[in-house]
Amino acid sequence: MDPLAALRRPDDPACDVYLTGTVFLDIIFTGLDAAPVRGTESWARGMGSSPGGVANMAAALARLGLRTSLAAAFGDDMYGDYCRDSLERGEGIDLSMSHTVPGWHSPVTVSMAYEGERTMVSHGHVAPPRDPALEGDRECPPRARACVASLVPGEPQEWVATAAGRGSLVFAGVGWDDSGRWDLAALPELGHCEAFLPNAAEAMRYTRTECPLRAARALAERVPLAVVTLGADGAYVADGRTGETARVPAIAVEALDTTGAGDVFTAGFLTGTLAGWPLEDRLAFAGLTAALSVQEFGGSLSAPGWPEVGAWYEGVRQYTLSPEAAAAAGQDPEALRRYAFLDALLPRCGRPGPLRRAVPTIGFRRA
Repeated sequence: MDPLAALRRPDDPACDVYLTGTVFLDIIFTGLDAAPVRGTESWARGMGSSPGGVANMAAALARLGLRTSLAAAFGDDMYGDYCRDSLERGEGIDLSMSHTVPGWHSPVTVSMAYEGERTMVSHGHVAPPRDPALEGDRECPPRARACVASLVPGEPQEWVATAAGRGSLVFAGVGWDDSGRWDLAALPELGHCEAFLPNAAEAMRYTRTECPLRAARALAERVPLAVVTLGADGAYVADGRTGETARVPAIAVEALDTTGAGDVFTAGFLTGTLAGWPLEDRLAFAGLTAALSVQEFGGSLSAPGWPEVGAWYEGVRQYTLSPEAAAAAGQDPEALRRYAFLDALLPRCGRPGPLRRAVPTIGFRRA
């Protein structure tokens, strides 16, 4: 399904969303009864491998039908070959802005999920920059409807202003501020952003508030759309242009692995924004895609496509029609009715073949 089909014009950019960042090979262990204890051996009941890092966002966008371009470095090892093949051939992501670095090994993250949380160990080295001579006449960043940035306090990213100047809507997240300053002035790229999507803890620290809803409204004074994720309590958005706000509770699911859930949430919200959906629908869809993703291994290959969204919606129709069935399943029929906007979308959905999922190995030999 192409969620932007009705909006496309002949002079549109070839790229819907541009991203840049580091691709990791993620190795995920699930089914641990507790955190690993020093001096002991722990056995996991489940394991998966998949591209991670910025690949989580790229795959989530591509699986929702957006034309996605990723600029990243890939090692010339087997991990790098696996990640590149998974993204380019498996997900249809444009990697023409990416490059392979001879002699550079791929970054790796090992994630251990237990008790609804996860612990990660990563290893890698900064990739050498790409030779500008290899760019030729291509624009980088390319002209795109949107781009996604991960802001780092005190580390300016000039490409964000360039992308915004070329007409891209910038959607930005931010990591934990290890300096402890939590100073919005250290994020100058916010001035070029369409949407800022921190979690509740980050939003409250940056705004010096004790309520995530107040934090969102404060951030909306600096960026058009401030979206604050509230974990199990859902998400809240404030529109700085119109003053509109919306809050949508989370969908109750049993999480297998939360890796990449925030990236999938952002991809869902970005998709709805580019498609011009009402604010509450965008937020509900973002929460739905994130909820579906945590029921699979890994970040990138856990992202749902439209068939998964459709299958979920077919399953919940019975709950909206039968309060008794909803109560038995622990679902709120009123809450599920907010997804009725999917009725107009899902008849058009479809994607050939099943989606790739994370498996314990990085690949089997082909006969």
